[in-house]
Amino acid sequence: MVDDEWLADRFEEHRGRLRAVAYRMLGSIAEADDAVQDTWLRVSRAGAGEVENLGGWLTTIVARICLNMLRSRNVRREEPLDFHIPDPVVTLEGVPQPEEEAVLADSVGLALLVVLEALSPAERLAFVLHDMFDLPFEEIAPMVGRSPAAARQLASRARRRVTGAEVPTPDRDLARQREVVDAFFRAARAGDFDGLVAVLHPDVVLHADFGPRRPGAPRVIRGAAAVAGQALIGALPDATLHPALVNGSAGVVVTVRGRPISVMGFVVSGGTIVEIDAIGDPDRVGRITAGFLGADDPDA
Repeated sequence: MVDDEWLADRFEEHRGRLRAVAYRMLGSIAEADDAVQDTWLRVSRAGAGEVENLGGWLTTIVARICLNMLRSRNVRREEPLDFHIPDPVVTLEGVPQPEEEAVLADSVGLALLVVLEALSPAERLAFVLHDMFDLPFEEIAPMVGRSPAAARQLASRARRRVTGAEVPTPDRDLARQREVVDAFFRAARAGDFDGLVAVLHPDVVLHADFGPRRPGAPRVIRGAAAVAGQALIGALPDATLHPALVNGSAGVVVTVRGRPISVMGFVVSGGTIVEIDAIGDPDRVGRITAGFLGADDPDA
């Protein structure tokens, strides 16, 4: 019993890191929590009596579980991976967040997670574990069934794809981010095309994920004029905008008559919007924003 309690206590000490690893691997809080729970079930059955590096051992277990989940997901998924937007961490703006949620959101932007979705499972594992969590390739190699040199190549290939995608870095000033996002919605609601173009970077990219209900909807729109036009078409006069932090950056949750219909994350860089990631599947949005709207529900 004492050993069981000791292991449970040590596991809780590592839970935050394990959850962060799983979220970066899977891009889903719910799946990350499932992976961490599965890790605990395996660890509690096996025990840790002979383990010298408990943290490394736990990381290895959760990474293997995530790798299997990614491979299974890729077999099941029908839509192209390029167009899937991961589940963001949506939190109230200006309100202190639980430490675990802050750790999840602060160091990995939604724009980076979108790029990671396009990697193969093995590439994603090698990149996440080495570049984000400093695991040596000697430990990564057995997880993907490769030599350390081959694991290094996986991470290098993933790194090149991430670098080639030119993942934007948001401005550090959240208040300034919010000003730009608010200006975007003011212009959209006023039907002000020029006002929209003024807050959009000329090469802005809009990623839209509507899920399986709207398979024919555009998934990627590029350029200020095209994105501004889409914003005018999509503006809903009866919608309520709830300011939110989406993976640590300015965003909104959109509701209509109290029902969440969209989550939008913005990357504001150099004072203009360079990327918008919008999830428009109401069922998925409801799940993602359940805790957020429970804490801030003015139109309920």
